[in-house]
Amino acid sequence: MSSIFSSVPTAPPDAILGLTAQFRADPDPRKVNLGVGAFRTSSNKPYVLPVVRRVEQQLADDPSATHEYLPQDGLQSFCDASARLILGADSPALADGRVTTVQALSGTGALRVGFAFVANFISSSTSVYVPKQTWSNHRNVIPAAGLPRALEYRYLDPRTGAVDIAALVEDLDKAPAGSIILLHGCAHNPTGADPTQPQWLQILDVVKRRKLVPFFDNAYQGFASGSLETDAWSVRTFVAAGLDMLVAQSYAKNMGMYGERVGALSVVASSAGAEDAVRSQLKATIRAMYSSPPKHGAMVAAAILGDEKLFAEWEGELVKMSARIMDMRVKLKAALEKNATPGNWDRITSQIGMFSYTGLTSQQVTFMREKYHVYMTANGRISMAGLTDDTVQYVADAMKDAVESVVKQD
Repeated sequence: MSSIFSSVPTAPPDAILGLTAQFRADPDPRKVNLGVGAFRTSSNKPYVLPVVRRVEQQLADDPSATHEYLPQDGLQSFCDASARLILGADSPALADGRVTTVQALSGTGALRVGFAFVANFISSSTSVYVPKQTWSNHRNVIPAAGLPRALEYRYLDPRTGAVDIAALVEDLDKAPAGSIILLHGCAHNPTGADPTQPQWLQILDVVKRRKLVPFFDNAYQGFASGSLETDAWSVRTFVAAGLDMLVAQSYAKNMGMYGERVGALSVVASSAGAEDAVRSQLKATIRAMYSSPPKHGAMVAAAILGDEKLFAEWEGELVKMSARIMDMRVKLKAALEKNATPGNWDRITSQIGMFSYTGLTSQQVTFMREKYHVYMTANGRISMAGLTDDTVQYVADAMKDAVESVVKQD
């Protein structure tokens, strides 16, 4: 007699996590992992921010610390500080009491709760538009939350590696009123191509005119430019316009707390009055999904966000991390120009954040993996944090060989 589970089909492997497994199993000493979405030191080691380590030690030494449950909506001091961080301490939405913030399981959890809230209390048939090039998990989370499969709007100009603002606006102009528009607040993943401030204003104009609802995914505040304020500009500009919108935050990248699952979701209303109802339903959604969020990472983040000296130290760390990534961008571009790799590689330095969209095809990516043991996602995205001074020329030479030996096919 066969099990009732015998007919369960095997799910396809996650493209990014599967790549990491392949890398770990590869015995070749030359191997380079450019797929991982995590910061690495110049020695290609995981990095724990010193300010995070120190706060963790303080918590460990505190005899009054407990492991009691948090409420469904999380640690209040963390939620308040997170809202101020992304919206600005002087945000009119905060002053008017139009913001409801809950703790979430990092950025993915914030998206999942937010989309479930949309499905349950706006409409389960709400259309959600994502950039044609976007983080692959966006397309998983949206239908899992009870909404239709995501629709696309054009985003990247493949010729330049920059945002195709005309195509983007044209597509959003066709979206039905009330549609959710997923936007990357900064350091667009996977392309590294962000709209300029004038382009953000064009996007804002079409969002207002078409009565669309922005949902900002902010996984890299402070990690892109090195400035928390600069990286929050897009979100704050949309909030200042008085829109109904949602905002997801993650502290995985900017505090290096990947495994602690520290994030927040803010629902920003265009007018006051619904906050208690919104909070009650977000709490009910969380209760049914995972009951309450984890405590440790939120306490670490709250301590850093709430202390002037710790906050300043964190800002310094963000500058260092973003500077290392930019340094790798400059060095990779220089190496590609030095070895005369065919093509224009200006996009390497014009893009921002952890990732760069190289323009390499899946066939060229496969060639590099099989011949040089250089691992990156099939769309040609590379994690700049995976490069080091010791590997940048090796990767550039592999790219040259791929470009010259493999005809573009995608």
